Amino acid sequence: MSAIKQYIDLYNQHRDAIHARSPQLLNDLRSKALAVLDGKQLPRKGEEGFEKTSIDEMFAPDFGVNINRMNIPVNVAASFRCDVPNMSTWMSFIVNDKFYASSTARNNMPEGVIVDSLENVAANQPHIIEAYLGKIAPLNNASVALNSLLVQDGIVVYVPRGVKLEKPLQLVNIFSSPIDLMAVRRMLIIVEDNAQAQLLVCDHTQDNEHRYLASQVVEIFMGENARFDLYDIEESSALTSRYSQLYARQQAGSNLLVNGMSLIAGNTRNDYDIEIEGNNCDTTLAGMAIGSGKQHVDNSSNVKHRSCHCRSNQLFKYVLDDESTGAFEGSILVAPGAAYTEAHQNNRNLLASTSSRMHTKPQLIIYNDEVKCSHGATTGQLDQQALFYMRARGISEKEARLMLMQAFMADVIDTVRMEGLRDRLRHLVEKRFYGQQMLCADCGISCHDSKPE
Repeated sequence: MSAIKQYIDLYNQHRDAIHARSPQLLNDLRSKALAVLDGKQLPRKGEEGFEKTSIDEMFAPDFGVNINRMNIPVNVAASFRCDVPNMSTWMSFIVNDKFYASSTARNNMPEGVIVDSLENVAANQPHIIEAYLGKIAPLNNASVALNSLLVQDGIVVYVPRGVKLEKPLQLVNIFSSPIDLMAVRRMLIIVEDNAQAQLLVCDHTQDNEHRYLASQVVEIFMGENARFDLYDIEESSALTSRYSQLYARQQAGSNLLVNGMSLIAGNTRNDYDIEIEGNNCDTTLAGMAIGSGKQHVDNSSNVKHRSCHCRSNQLFKYVLDDESTGAFEGSILVAPGAAYTEAHQNNRNLLASTSSRMHTKPQLIIYNDEVKCSHGATTGQLDQQALFYMRARGISEKEARLMLMQAFMADVIDTVRMEGLRDRLRHLVEKRFYGQQMLCADCGISCHDSKPE
């Protein structure tokens, strides 16, 4: 039985319970998704023409789904590991697939700003999101349709016209369950004209005993001259799988930065699809992956230039050790009317062991002559001359290797526009290469206010 069929059967068996515990806007999306899924299957290995993660295999295990919206106890302080010293944030949580806002975030947001559960906003303020939810992510995509069929909660970030958030937002996703569990999450981010916001998302797994799967769809709409940063840090476990699909639309003059960082994970696939619809937009898409053991990280990007005088830059780097594997497939499309586009894509990979593997496929599709575009990919091992030079000066081979791997990731970290986060990432990457876990105590902060309410 295909993975998609078992979840359709699950939905059909529990349809009344799902609909009774969900607002009408989500239920309307569900009925459309079910029609789309009829006769379809999730992508399997080799079907997409490249060594990409098999989504069907990822979803195939029999994961539990929290259809009845049960509260699963979680010790947030035990899981919370990524607060950033010297940087104050408005914080929220998703525990498995249920949203919780801290009292600090709920009571201190600027007027008109919404950071709330998808369930609440869909039930009480549907007019704010109905033009975007399910409209940016293509419902005819089987993976998006499956997420739409089962999703019951997530987060809505709404920043009204002209509002500039002075403090970053922070969302902590926590897995904790007494059984193997799939969390179906949705993120809808609306940044209206001339508005600005930054969002830091941290994924954590509380235990290493159970298998988890995160199915996540992110939809981003950016109005004219809007500015938005999304930083996505994954620190989970070897038994945690994640499939995240991000879809963004940019209007004229908007500036988007997305940086995805897989530090600790099991099996991860991130798909990025960005539509640059207005003139004079700036887009930065960056990512890093540090692989060890049998970890697998797969990043795919599709940046589509539809308008004139726009700039995009993609930079993805991997350091793979042991038997870990990675994949990157990147695409830049320049439409016929997108004159004076400047678009660059770079994938660089470092294999720290003879057993690690990397697959890469950069692509340019250009239908306009007035452009400046480039792409490139390199995969290699540590610079032996640099190693020799460092060892000749008394640095051990192990220490020299770690220093070179840290330096390799520096330009990805430099794309971060939050100074406190940038400094923290350098520390997290260093500890990751040294094989140490990033614990809350390591931050030197109190987690007493970090509890869902």
